Amino acid sequence: MSSTPLTALVGIISQGVQHLEFAYSKHDLSFPSLDEPFKPGPLDNDPELDATTRLIVAAAYQIIATVRTPLETIQDHVGAMYSTPSLGLIDEADVADALKDAGSHGLHVNDISTRTGIESVKLSRVLRYLASRHVFQEVTPDVYANNRISSILIKSKPLDELKKDKLTKYEDAPAAAWVGHVADECLKGAAYLGSYIKDEPTDVDTPWNLATGRKGSIWQWYKEPDNVWRYHRFTAAMKGGVERFPSTTYTGSFDWKSLATDSVVVDVGGSVGKVAHELYKVFPHLKYVIQDLPPVLEDARNFWNQVAPDAVEKGRTIFSSGLLQPQATVKEPAAYLLRFIIHDWPDNHSIAILKNLRAAAGPATRLVLFEGVMPHVCLTHGGRPPPPPPLLGNLGAGMGALVTMLDLQMLTILNGQERTIEQFRVLGNVTGWNLEAVNPGMLTSLVFTPA
Repeated sequence: MSSTPLTALVGIISQGVQHLEFAYSKHDLSFPSLDEPFKPGPLDNDPELDATTRLIVAAAYQIIATVRTPLETIQDHVGAMYSTPSLGLIDEADVADALKDAGSHGLHVNDISTRTGIESVKLSRVLRYLASRHVFQEVTPDVYANNRISSILIKSKPLDELKKDKLTKYEDAPAAAWVGHVADECLKGAAYLGSYIKDEPTDVDTPWNLATGRKGSIWQWYKEPDNVWRYHRFTAAMKGGVERFPSTTYTGSFDWKSLATDSVVVDVGGSVGKVAHELYKVFPHLKYVIQDLPPVLEDARNFWNQVAPDAVEKGRTIFSSGLLQPQATVKEPAAYLLRFIIHDWPDNHSIAILKNLRAAAGPATRLVLFEGVMPHVCLTHGGRPPPPPPLLGNLGAGMGALVTMLDLQMLTILNGQERTIEQFRVLGNVTGWNLEAVNPGMLTSLVFTPA
C-alpha cells in the first residue's frame, strides 16, 4: 500500500519525536512536561532541535487541518480573536504572577480574584478558555495553576510591586511585555485591518491610526506622557527579541573578526544596543555606535553602563541620534547593522534609510540586515532545502506562522512589512546595495555590499 499524506505526516511527527527524545536522553534529561513551569535548559536554542520542532509542529497542524471538518477549522480561526484579549487581561492583571508561589496545587479562582482585583466568575471563564488551549491548567474544578506556557508570563518583580509602577513593570519580562504590546496597541489596530485594506483611506497611514483617530506615527504617540509606560513595555519586548536567539545568530552572521582594530560598526535603530553588546563580548577590538531616537539613547546609556561600563569609558561604545536622517556622525564605517528595522517601514521610507546609509558608506562598508525573511507558502526552487512532502513550502505553522503574523502586525501599526528574498534584493538594487549573501538560520542575516 502506498503512503498517504496522512501517514506521511504521522511519520514526520514520529521521527521528529524520536529525535527529540534521543537528544534529551543523551544529556540525561527528560523532555519538559507541559504541566510544569518553564525552566531554561541546555537544549533550548539548539538549531538542529529547533528545525526538528518546526517539522513536528508543521505536520501536527497540517494533520489537524486535514482530518477535522472545514467548518470546525474556520470556527477555530475566526474565534481566535478572543485569545489576544484574554492573554492581555491575564498579563495586565498579573495572573501568572499571582499563581507563582501556588505551585502545582494552584489557587481557587476566588483567591486569584482577591490577588488580582478581577471579578471571579468572569476571570474563571477567561482562564477556562486559555486552559483549554494549554495556557494554564485547571487542576481541580475552578482551581488553576501555571504550566510551562503560562509561566513565561511571570514578571521579574513581586506581585505587590507590579501594581505600583507601570513604568518598570516589564523590566526583564520580555514575554509579558510582548503580550501586553500585542493585546493593546496591535489589537486595537487589527480590528480595522479589513476596512483599511478594502477602503484604502488616504488620510491615515495605518489601521492603528484608523482605530485610534490619531494622526502621525505610533512613535510620536509613545512620546506622550500617558503612553511613556507603553513605550517602556515595547522596549522590554524588543530586548527579549534579541535574547530569543542564541548569540551566535549575530556573532556568526558575518566575518566580524576580519575587521581591523577600531573599525566602526553602527547599530542603526539599535534600541539599547543589545545586538552590539553581543558582538562586543566576542569582538572587543571593534568600536560600536548605538544609533536611535534620543529617549531610547537614555535607556541605552543606562544599559551599557550596567553591562559594559568599560566600553563606554574607553570610547568603544558611543551613542548617536538618528535613523531617517542622513548619516552625520559616522562616515565610511566598516559595517551598518540593522536588526528588525527595515520591516518597520513601507518601501518609500526603507529606500530613504538605505540610501542615507549608502551615501555615507565607503567602498568596503558592509550592510548587515537581520530580518525575518518571508518564505513563500508554495514550494520554490533555491534557498532552503524543500521540506518533506506533503508539508507546505514555508512549513505553515512550523515556520510561517510567526513571520506571516508579524507581516500583518507591521501593516497594522506601522504600514511596514516582512519581505521575501526577492523584495530585499530589489530594495538593495534601488538604493545602491548588492545582496551578497543570505545566511539562513533561526534569524536570517542578509549581507549587502556597495554597488
